[in-house]
Amino acid sequence: MIVFLVGLSMNSDDLRAQEVNAEGPRGKLVATMLLPAQDGGAMVLILPGSGPTDRDGNGPGGLRASTYRLLAQELLARDIASVRIDKRGMFGSTLAGDPEDVRMGDYVDDVAAWISAIRARSGASCVWLLGHSEGGLVALAAGRLPAVCGVILAATPGWPLGRMLEEQLRANPANVSLLDNALAVLRELESGRAVPAARIDGALMPLLRPSVQGFLMSLLALEPAAMAAAIERPLLILQGRRDIQVGVTDAVRLKQASAHAELVILEQANHVLKPVASDDRVANIATYGNPDLPLDKSIVPAIADFIARHSPPVSPPQGSISP
Repeated sequence: MIVFLVGLSMNSDDLRAQEVNAEGPRGKLVATMLLPAQDGGAMVLILPGSGPTDRDGNGPGGLRASTYRLLAQELLARDIASVRIDKRGMFGSTLAGDPEDVRMGDYVDDVAAWISAIRARSGASCVWLLGHSEGGLVALAAGRLPAVCGVILAATPGWPLGRMLEEQLRANPANVSLLDNALAVLRELESGRAVPAARIDGALMPLLRPSVQGFLMSLLALEPAAMAAAIERPLLILQGRRDIQVGVTDAVRLKQASAHAELVILEQANHVLKPVASDDRVANIATYGNPDLPLDKSIVPAIADFIARHSPPVSPPQGSISP
């Protein structure tokens, strides 16, 4: 699995940004790598959240927070390199396969491809996995791969997906007429049985349509706490108290499952890791569309401190691949 440099830029601070590729199991995967002026430091692979979320942390429905771009830039300011990816079949990685014909195991395979490619390019002895939201589940699933330094979870579910979806459906009064059908479909999927479109309310098709049921079933089978317990490498759990999608109870459950995990509660941070001063839901959601709002000020220092305390000895680069 090889990384190819297809673009290179350098600013006045001698900081390098490169678009990089890795050969995934089904085709070319694409990402942006940010490298400090000095090679040989820590390397973080940023794994995005659910659905069509791009390498910068943006997507449809007004998601313009640029969370992953801001993370990468702030890590770079602390001399930490990063690779932020487009998932298979999406955005720059459209040649890597059908984005709906995917399972959690496929995403783990892609992480393995990226680890191999990053190490070939940078000479890093290992790579840190930083997963946001659903990307945290990918990080947990991939956390036992060879050459993983450790796992960093941000706003990651701590309860099985079926429970979370049921809670979200019940919490919205507008779903009353759909609830029985939604729960019946979820129960079937949790049992590993696909449900035909004719048995799904039309309003539920964006979430439960047959084309994504294979992926949903692979997620519904996961038990995040058990996955956290199986990680025997450094594990950091970051959770914002203002998060209206994933709660502090999720983070606590993950922490309780792991004897050596570290938990940091970010008092002002929401789901997209932006600061929110109050419990006002409208103000919270407004940050999802604001790329100019910086990340919560406590996030990157917590990550950098964790990496510094748990990083292996620095190895010299093993060489690089020419453009």
